[in-house]
Amino acid sequence: MSDTNKDLLTEKEQQEMLSRYDKESAYRQNPGKWGWVISFLAISLTVFHVWRAFPQTGGPLVYLIQGAVHLGTAMGLIFLLYPFRRSGMKKVGVPWYDVVLAFLSMCSVYYIIFRYDWITGPARVLGFGTLDIIVATIGIILLLEATRRAVGLPIIVIASLAILYGLYGTNIPYFGHGGFDWAGLSRRLFFTSDAIFGTPIQISSTYIYLFLFFGVMLTKTGVGQYFNDLAFGATGRFTGGTAKAAVAASALQGTVTGSSVANTVASGSFTIPMMKRAKFRPEFAAAAEASASTGGQIMPPIMGAAAFIMAEYVSSVSYSDIIIIGIIPAILYFTSVFMGTHFEAKRYGITGLPKSELPSLKGLSKKLDLLLPLVVIVSMLVNGFTPTYAALAGIGTAFLVSFFRKETRMGPSDIIDALEQGARIALPVIAACATAGIIVGIVVFTGLGGKIAGGLLALAGDNLFLLMFFTMIACILLGMGLPTTANYVVTASMAAPALIAFGVPDIAAHFFVFYFGIVADITPPVCLAAYAGSGIAKANPMRAGVTAFKLAIAGFIIPYVFVYNPALLLQDADVLTVIQLLITAILGMAAVSATMMNYFVYSFKWYERLLLLLSGLMLIYPENLVIELSGLGLFLLIGFLQHYRKKRDLKESAAS
Repeated sequence: MSDTNKDLLTEKEQQEMLSRYDKESAYRQNPGKWGWVISFLAISLTVFHVWRAFPQTGGPLVYLIQGAVHLGTAMGLIFLLYPFRRSGMKKVGVPWYDVVLAFLSMCSVYYIIFRYDWITGPARVLGFGTLDIIVATIGIILLLEATRRAVGLPIIVIASLAILYGLYGTNIPYFGHGGFDWAGLSRRLFFTSDAIFGTPIQISSTYIYLFLFFGVMLTKTGVGQYFNDLAFGATGRFTGGTAKAAVAASALQGTVTGSSVANTVASGSFTIPMMKRAKFRPEFAAAAEASASTGGQIMPPIMGAAAFIMAEYVSSVSYSDIIIIGIIPAILYFTSVFMGTHFEAKRYGITGLPKSELPSLKGLSKKLDLLLPLVVIVSMLVNGFTPTYAALAGIGTAFLVSFFRKETRMGPSDIIDALEQGARIALPVIAACATAGIIVGIVVFTGLGGKIAGGLLALAGDNLFLLMFFTMIACILLGMGLPTTANYVVTASMAAPALIAFGVPDIAAHFFVFYFGIVADITPPVCLAAYAGSGIAKANPMRAGVTAFKLAIAGFIIPYVFVYNPALLLQDADVLTVIQLLITAILGMAAVSATMMNYFVYSFKWYERLLLLLSGLMLIYPENLVIELSGLGLFLLIGFLQHYRKKRDLKESAAS
């Protein structure tokens, strides 16, 4: 094996790495004879979603039936695919008890389909029977277990505490409520649109599933590799080119995967060894990949499943609006990470790659057609088409584009595999949305959301900054245990209302909690994306996490900025104002990033580092021209002083 390839992870090693750090990837490798059943259910689920998306079929079914097919089939697949313990991944076959649980889970949820007329009609007047409550109980318990297997334990702990609060929280001071018995609570959780089958699962069963399948189609047609080639062709020759290319590639690939850990392992298995060979520190290589991969979830046009739910929660915006609104925050985030890699490379004298190791621009230009699916989907969304139509058009375009060249052409086996992978990749999202629905349902039924919002407001007093700080801490703590989608659903129900009550615009409040839920993946001490990257880089996990935090510092500053100044979210702002804010914010990000990486034009004196950080915060500070100009002056002064000292030191070094 050549030196170029000896450090690259094999596909098997990538899967082992994913299963170690990403609960969603810890599925059975060899289900044996049950593989046919898994394939049939998975393919059927994808075909069902695509079929019901066509207007000629009447569109999605009524919410309870569409959601029951969606969730019931997914739960059956989870029990067949995900073992009770991680150690069961490598065992051949599926244990009999998991087959029974798969059957019971599908029956309990499909019960809604068979008894739909009773559940939505007479039962609401005459009352639900014993059989209904038994089925609801079995369905809720199996949903929690399926979510534990596919997503992880923390979300189950929170959902279980929420249920206990619903049953026994009547006497808690301030947070008490009227109380529920199990019959009433289980009915509301399982048979209504307020909890398990609430907004998250409704969006998951329509838009989200199709966009996840679209991501699978892009991977099958080679778009992910093309993103890598584009990134290396555009940035690889510059200072620290391998790290810059890794950031650009991960930003693009993040729009396809929607998972920070999966993106870190998929692209990091290639980029991290390249960064190490270029003499970047192992911790930095892991951190650069993790911070860029995490940011992929805020990268338009596909910003992860949570963005679709946000479009439903914020009534004044559509998904196409969110794509446009998210552009400037994404630019600032990736500018910060990009600059961090530049300052690190300058600090250690790391140059770019030779031309011979980079993809040729001529070769890349011949494959521009691979970008057609993204162009189609963005064009349709911007022109007012629904996400369902846009996703269908994108899927169809990706399929047609695959026939343009032999290496991407999809045959029957490729199509079948894509249909199956479309379901597999959606399972953790479906489980997370349904279980988050339990938490949100309890919050709504008991009035807990209003009490928490009131408590945050009382705790912060009249100080908006303190309110944002407390909200940030809550989002990050939840994000350490919940996947991004579930985190957003919960915090949008409990924390965002406090910001809105303070007068923060709805979209700014929701973007605030959305951002901090995402950056939890690179926030020590629990920073799964950085841990996954450190496993590939053979680096110290905690140091990699701290470095990722420094690189992604923009993700912790930007949300505060667009709450104080919603113009960065294109709210009530003219073009000139937005341009001015963007320029000063980018300069501010450069200053803060240089401070974090401990290098600017030249190595720092301690007071220069402190002053440059101050100048960065002043440049980012919204709507105060005097402060911004003062920050700009300080920024230029530090740059001049460092340039002068560097020139002087070089002369002295040459003379000696």
